[in-house]
Amino acid sequence: MSLRFPLSKRVLTGVCASVAAAGLLATVSTTTADAGTTSAATKAALPDHALVGYLHSSFANGSGYTKMADVPDSWDIIDLAFGEPTSTTSGDIRFSLCPQSECPNVESEDEFKAAIKAKQAAGKKVLISIGGQNGQVQLTTTAARDKFVESVGAIIDKYGLDGLDIDFEGHSLSLDDGDTDFKNPKTPAIVNLIAAVKSLKAKYGSDFVLTMAPETFFVQLGYQFYGSGASGGQDPRSGAYLPVIHALRDDLTLLHVQDYNSGPIMGLDNQFHTMGNADFHVAMTDMLLSGFPVAGNADNVFPALDPSQVAIGLPASPNAGNGHTTPGDVTKALNCLTKKSDCGGYEPHGSWPALRGLMAWSINWDGFNGGEFSKNFETYYGR
Repeated sequence: MSLRFPLSKRVLTGVCASVAAAGLLATVSTTTADAGTTSAATKAALPDHALVGYLHSSFANGSGYTKMADVPDSWDIIDLAFGEPTSTTSGDIRFSLCPQSECPNVESEDEFKAAIKAKQAAGKKVLISIGGQNGQVQLTTTAARDKFVESVGAIIDKYGLDGLDIDFEGHSLSLDDGDTDFKNPKTPAIVNLIAAVKSLKAKYGSDFVLTMAPETFFVQLGYQFYGSGASGGQDPRSGAYLPVIHALRDDLTLLHVQDYNSGPIMGLDNQFHTMGNADFHVAMTDMLLSGFPVAGNADNVFPALDPSQVAIGLPASPNAGNGHTTPGDVTKALNCLTKKSDCGGYEPHGSWPALRGLMAWSINWDGFNGGEFSKNFETYYGR
């Protein structure tokens, strides 16, 4: 997502297509209504159905610069893209507004801060998003962990933000050889990230909004592969977000996996699904809401998330990234997941009316496309 450019170069590596699907049996929950707790989402005081969008605040691209004050009211969570590290392993995160040379219409710092306060007064949440396509973050040491907490806290305090979005991509997260249990991770970069986020949550309290935007490679691919595997040789990034999501699930406000810039991913039906259509979003979201055995091990199940903690991540327009889905197919996916109607080739294991909503890359690209994405969301939920 997190793309500064219209299309990403990311493609799913070949491992997912190289292993036979046979023998992977899904251990999933079957539900017909809302389940689980809603503590994190309730504390975050979000609407029952929320629209999340990324705002290109620190850079320019073909979609144009949008001032904070001009962000349409449709967007309930506004993610500032991006806070980036001074180096891959420093943990020192910096954020600044787009330079005027790139964004001639950029507002002043004071105007930006005032606009954030106005959005918050209107009930919106404004977060700093860390990482993105270019911002590789590896907290390999406790010093980097502590610097991350300090520097991210400084950004939150400077702009009066509501919380943090973790958008680690590329090689930010991978699992060390032999780190095979997502419930008890050993890899320093994983352990330190979990500790850092817990420290920030403790500092800011129950109203702290925590969201994550991993790619499918780091989450749903974990149904087939986890890390380098028992025998080694697999991509060590496979499923690498799972220990982070699991350790922080009680603190997590919202998970919106990027259902785009993805290769084919196996669903709980043991069939491969490709992006850009309703079935892909249904299959990927069903995995989060039903739970799934990690690396096909029925004794090691990633538990289902509460539907209020899950949104579907999509490109806001054909220009925004690979895997754009038409408004009609977005509506079909929502109908299938929340009403178990309008389903296509994939049958989900339940229906979840409390599914939180949608995430888009990005607010800017939606504006560039005439607001088609946000208008479809508002029409669907009658807002």
